[in-house]
Amino acid sequence: MPFELSLIELVERIKSGDYSAAAVMDAVYDRIELYNSSLNVFRSLLSREIAVLRARQIDEKIASGKSVGKLAGIPVSIKDNICINDPDLSNSCGSKILAEYHSPYHATVVEKLLAEDALIIGTTNMDEFAMGSSTENSAYGPTLNPWDTERVPGGSSGGGAVSVACGMSLLALGSDTGGSVRQPASMCGVTGLKPTYGTVSRYGLVAYGSSLDQIGCFAQNASDCSYAFAVIAGHDVNDSTSAKTVLPSAPPELELSGLRFCLPEEYVDVESADPEVVESVNELVEMLQKQGAVVERRALEFLKYVIPTYYVLAFAEASSNLGRFDGIRYGVRKQEQPNLKSLYASSRKEGFGEEVKRRIMLGTFVLSSGYYDQYYGRAVQVRAWMEQQVEQLFTEFDFVMGPVSPFPAFKLAEKTENPLAMYLADICSVLANLTRTPAISIPGRPTKAGLPVGLQLMGRRFEDRSLLATAAAVQNVTEYHQLRPENILLKNNKNP
Repeated sequence: MPFELSLIELVERIKSGDYSAAAVMDAVYDRIELYNSSLNVFRSLLSREIAVLRARQIDEKIASGKSVGKLAGIPVSIKDNICINDPDLSNSCGSKILAEYHSPYHATVVEKLLAEDALIIGTTNMDEFAMGSSTENSAYGPTLNPWDTERVPGGSSGGGAVSVACGMSLLALGSDTGGSVRQPASMCGVTGLKPTYGTVSRYGLVAYGSSLDQIGCFAQNASDCSYAFAVIAGHDVNDSTSAKTVLPSAPPELELSGLRFCLPEEYVDVESADPEVVESVNELVEMLQKQGAVVERRALEFLKYVIPTYYVLAFAEASSNLGRFDGIRYGVRKQEQPNLKSLYASSRKEGFGEEVKRRIMLGTFVLSSGYYDQYYGRAVQVRAWMEQQVEQLFTEFDFVMGPVSPFPAFKLAEKTENPLAMYLADICSVLANLTRTPAISIPGRPTKAGLPVGLQLMGRRFEDRSLLATAAAVQNVTEYHQLRPENILLKNNKNP
C-alpha cells in the first residue's frame, strides 16, 4: 500500500513503474470517499476524474522517458488560506466573507510543489483566517478528530492534519502563527513542522500575524517533512521577509548521544498540564537519556509572558491585515448601502465570525492612541528580550523539548464559551513563533483512551535540517508515528 511507504520511496516506485500515480490517487480518493463527508476535511476538492487524469499525465510523462520532479504523483492538500490559481479549487480562509473566492495567482509554495510534479487535490478546512486552536471557528463547520469524532482536531490547520492522518493526502501544507501546524499534528497523531521564520516564502499566504505566520507541513514522519521542506524552502524575491541565509546541513549520521535538551519546568507543571501528557514527555526524557543524550529541567521565568505578548502582537497585526476585507477590495458585498461606512459595517458584520471580530476589536484597541505604547510597544520590547533569552539558552542546549499542547484533544464546544481557556492551549507552542525559531511536533505515547499526544522539539534559528534529523532519529526509536486512526473509525462505525 502507498500509505506504508515514505515519500521518497513512493516517488521512486512511481518513477520505476512499480506503482502508478493514478493507482496512488485512486487509493487516496477511496479514503476521501470513506472519511471526508463525516470529518469535514476539505473546503474545495478536485473531482476524482480530474485528479486521476492529472495523475495519469505523470504516468505518461514517466513512460515517455521524461524526467519528473521530487514529488511526482504525490497527492497534496493545502490549507484554505494558501493561494492556488485553479478553477476547480477556491480559497475562502474558512470565512463567509471570502466564500468561493478564486485566487488569480499561485502562492510561491504552490508553484514549488507543482514544479516538482506534486498533485494538489484540494484546500482544507481551518479556523476562520487561522484564528483559533480547534478548527471550530470555521464558517463551514468544525473538522472532527479521526481518533474520536466527539473531539477537535486542533487548529487552525485542523483539516490538513486530518487529511494526512486518514490518508486523504500524503502531504499537507498549513500555516503556523502560534502553533497552528504543530497543535493539530499533536492532536491527530501526525508530524508537523514549523520552519524558521523566513525560510519558506509567505507570498500567497493570506496574512493573520505577519511577523508570526510561517507556512509549514504535515506528513507521517519527520523524514517526509524533511523531504518536503527541501522542496518548499528557499529565498523568494516576492516576499520581503524571506531570508537569504544558507541553511547549514545536518550531520550525515546524526546520533542522539551527546545532544543536550532543555525541558522547561513550566511545560510540565502538574497544575496546568494533563498528567498523561506529562507521562508522555517523561517517557521521551527516559528514551533520550538511554540513547546518551542529556536532558536538563530548568525553570524559564520569561515563559509566563509568552501568552500575553503573543496575543497582543497577533491581535494588533490581525487588525491591520484584515482591514482590506471591506466589501470593496475583498469580501462579499451583501447588499447596496447608502455610504462607505455602512457598506464596511454590513460586509464585516455578515462576513466575519465572532472570533475574528473579537480579535480585530482587541487588536484595534491595543493600537489605538493612548494605548499603543502601553500594549503593542511594550509587547515588541518583550519579544526582543525573549529572543535574547532563547538565543542565550541555545548556547547551552541543542534543543528545547516539551509537549506541544498541555492537554490532548478536547471535546467539541468544551472551550468555545471561554476564549481565555482556548488561548491558553497555545502556551507551549507560541515561543517558537515569537522567537522565529524552528519547531516540530512528533507523536509521543498516546493516552490510555488512545488519544494522540504530540511532543515538541525546538531548535536554533536556521538549523531546521538538524532539527528534522534529530526528530527522525527520535522517531526511529519511539515509532509512535506508525499508529493510524482508521481502525478506530471503522471499529466505531464512525464512517458514513
